[in-house]
Amino acid sequence: MSNGEIIVSVDCKLYLITDRKQTQIPLSEAVLLALQGGVKAIQLREKDLPIRELLSLAQELREITKEFNAELFINDRVDVAIAVEADGVHLGHQSMPISAVRRIVRHDMLIGVSTHTIYEAQDAEAGGADFITFGPIFPTPSKMHYGDPVGIEMLQRVKQYVNIPVFALGGIKLDVIPEVLRAGANGIAMISAIFASENIQAAAQTIEGSLLQIHGKKLCE
Repeated sequence: MSNGEIIVSVDCKLYLITDRKQTQIPLSEAVLLALQGGVKAIQLREKDLPIRELLSLAQELREITKEFNAELFINDRVDVAIAVEADGVHLGHQSMPISAVRRIVRHDMLIGVSTHTIYEAQDAEAGGADFITFGPIFPTPSKMHYGDPVGIEMLQRVKQYVNIPVFALGGIKLDVIPEVLRAGANGIAMISAIFASENIQAAAQTIEGSLLQIHGKKLCE
């Protein structure tokens, strides 16, 4: 175990979240193409998979991400994250409390948290989260159950209340990336813009290229 300092970090501007139902090919192949397109941070989020299938998929993605020196996060399942030696775990509002997860993983893993309000964002930071996703910023079918999109103005406001990195999520497409980053987002989180694309590798390359052009430096250190 570490001495209390985080030994991994999210320096990437693009946080890609999986949804195998949006891909036309097996998820592991889709992730491989995304990594070939330059993606460096993947969250495995397949909540409906039985645990054995999820673990098997997580192990497969762990091997693939290692080949590309990319980070792997597991949604909700701390046990799976530990089993495959993932770089982190991503928690939702029904997940184990952040404080409990931190006691388990200590500082050997990052903890990301999904947030939808300023209060949730502040609560996540106070609880010890290393970064958050915030949204949905724009309308998106996958986030309809969270209500109306929060919008760019709320993204600007949340950045005034928290100091940890904020990844804007929800309806993020290529043409709105500059606006989202100008609003203060540290990065963007995506699903369909890449995984629903007919050419996953090209979509990833285009988005990474846009982020690189805006920042003028390497996206991941």
